[in-house]
Amino acid sequence: MAILLNVPSIVCSGCGDTITKAIKTVDSEATVNVDVAAKTVTVEAQASEESIKQAVVVTGHTVQD
Repeated sequence: MAILLNVPSIVCSGCGDTITKAIKTVDSEATVNVDVAAKTVTVEAQASEESIKQAVVVTGHTVQD
């Protein structure tokens, strides 16, 4: 299931690395693509969208609907 998240607090590739690691703790098989310029995160995962969002929020980032 592909999930597209708008994460306006992404400012650098380090943010992307942090978010990717957090998502991988929820679903270790997830494919994560962070677009710093567009401030989006695309996730292909078996985990629920809500659990993916929570993983991002725990890192201190915000997810916009």
